[in-house]
Amino acid sequence: MTTPHRTRTTARRDGAETRALARRIALRLFTEQGYEATSLRQIADELGINKASLYYYFDSKEAILQSLFEERGIEAEQLVTWLREQPRTPELLTTAVLRWVDSFTADKLQGIRFISANPLIARTLTSRPGGDRIGASLNQFVDELTTLLPDPSPQNVLLLRMAVLSINAAVQAAPPTGTSDDAVIAVAQRAARAVLSDITR
Repeated sequence: MTTPHRTRTTARRDGAETRALARRIALRLFTEQGYEATSLRQIADELGINKASLYYYFDSKEAILQSLFEERGIEAEQLVTWLREQPRTPELLTTAVLRWVDSFTADKLQGIRFISANPLIARTLTSRPGGDRIGASLNQFVDELTTLLPDPSPQNVLLLRMAVLSINAAVQAAPPTGTSDDAVIAVAQRAARAVLSDITR
């Protein structure tokens, strides 16, 4: 019996698409029914391939999570590189923060939800060598942004960090409101703009 989410177009997918879809399906299942309760066979079934084929891409559930963390870490590193290449204009601070907020998709919001619901698993993965690429890169990002502040006081640096993490706060606050993912991102943008307006005027 097929599930509502099962994918039937496996012949049309290339390797990169299959990896991306496997991660998306896994993250949804991890969030909906729990990490421990989800098996690789379930992920493979929803992906429309057999378990042996899934092993070609990921040999464990942990490997799927590690690839998700690595992908987001690379994106954060690329953001730091981009920022360092930009001319120092008055608008750069706001542009850079919103570039990070805007990089979130529904899948990435699901990642925040998973990490929030499974802090022990997240800590285990990020405590390994090279496992905290996201955190390390975001710290570099904020350090670079701090140089753009008119007044880099501790309070303003804290507010800057809050602006960067506005997406996390919005995801945490959203469930009781029934807010859609698009609206969560829009609210995070508004919150970031309000904070940045206060510390750059």
